[in-house]
This record gives sequence, structure tokens and C-alpha cells, in this order.
Amino acid sequence: MSQVASITVSTKPEVQYLLRLGDTCLILAQRLSEWCGHAPILEEDMALTNMAQDLIGQARAVLTRAGQLSAADTGEALDEDQLAFLRDERDYLNPTLVELPKGDFAFTVLRNTVVATWLRAMWERLADSSDAELAAIAGKAVKEARYHQQHAADWVVRLGDGTAESASRMATAVKDLWRYVPELFEDDAVDTAAAAAKLGPAASELRAGFDADMAALFAVAKLPPPKLGQYRSTGKRGVHSEHMGRILTEMQYLQRAFPGGVW
Repeated sequence: MSQVASITVSTKPEVQYLLRLGDTCLILAQRLSEWCGHAPILEEDMALTNMAQDLIGQARAVLTRAGQLSAADTGEALDEDQLAFLRDERDYLNPTLVELPKGDFAFTVLRNTVVATWLRAMWERLADSSDAELAAIAGKAVKEARYHQQHAADWVVRLGDGTAESASRMATAVKDLWRYVPELFEDDAVDTAAAAAKLGPAASELRAGFDADMAALFAVAKLPPPKLGQYRSTGKRGVHSEHMGRILTEMQYLQRAFPGGVW
């Protein structure tokens, strides 16, 4: 494989804040794209693919803005492709739950519901961001997140309140996924700085609304409330699971094999 020069990304909080958001959309889109041709019904095959495309569009917009803010600090111009394909694993700041393998359909729809619920709340708050470009991105993205949330939540209800088999699979999905949820709402210096600058909300500010939405959904789906343990994932700090390297190997291969290649 050809050697590709590394890129330098600013460590300023506003850049890191945007990378967390953009990387979340980017990596989940990669996982959803794995369902193309493999969903249980044709309509859902199309729906999951379309949601992946929406998330890639959101990632492109946010990473483009992150690159602009980074360039103002480092002097190195970066576009969305460089940020998507030319960073090392530790430089990606997505929460761990989006990099987990796609699992079965129950796991996928539950993860989609969790992330879409979080993204909807985030985009709603970012519509009032002090960064005008980020606010404009949020104005479009929130419409997509609302659809993603509704679509995925409908499946959670259908499976949770369905057959014994589907309910069992949903219960397993909750057990497997929920240990990674707290990471979405843990604050650090990046969140504090973003909130102070009115760039966007601190992670913890989204927790109450998320909990209320998910509790209402689980009640309708007849799923028991999930339990939280002491485990905490650390993808937002660049410390990922073993799955992250594998997804990046596939995602980055073409760009790293043929640096600067164009169609």
C-alpha cells in the first residue's frame, strides 16, 4: 500500500467538537451501508441505504466546517475527504457505539434509534449555534434526523411487541448496546468550551430529553428498562474498540492505495 502523508488537525475545542459530530455520522453511515443487499425486506434495504447517504451528507458538511476551522489554526487546508480518509485511528472521535459491528436487524434498528434520537436533539440545539455555518447545517440535518428516529423507533416497537423471537432479539440488542450509551452524555473540556462559546450544547445537556424519549419508546415496545453498569467506552477520546481499525481499513483502502486518486 502506498504511503500517504499524515495530516495535522487542530486540537482547539471547537474543531474537536465538530469532529466528534462529523465522525459519529461518518462511521454510522459506514455500518449502515453494510446492510445494502442484506436487509430482511427490499423496502428496508432501500431505507437503510438512504439513511446512510443522509448521514454521509451530514458528515461531509460538518467535516468541511471542521477543516475550515482547523486551517485557521494550523494553516493547513483540509477538506472533508482528507479528514474522512487520512486520519489515524486515534484521531477519530466518534463514540464507540457507532463503530460496533452491524449485528442483527434488531441491533441495527435500536442503534439507529439511539443515535437518531441523540442527533435530533443535537441538531435542534445547533440550529442556534454561534457559528452561522453550523447553524445552517443543523437546519437541514434535523429534518433527516427526525425521519431516521421515527423510522427506527417504529421497528423497535414492531419487534419488541411482536413475536417471542423478535422480542427476545430486541431484549438482547438492548443488553448488548446500552453499556455504550453513557458515553454520549459525558462532558469534558471540549464540551465545556463549546457550551461557553455557544457553539453547541455540552453532552450532558441532551441527557434528560433522551432518557424521556427512550423510556416512552420502551414502554410502547414492551421492553424492560435497560440497566446501566460501571463500564464506560472511550471512543470520543480517540480510544476505540478493536472494531474501529477494521472499519477504517476498509473505508480508507482506496484513498491510501491510490493517494489523490480521482474518478
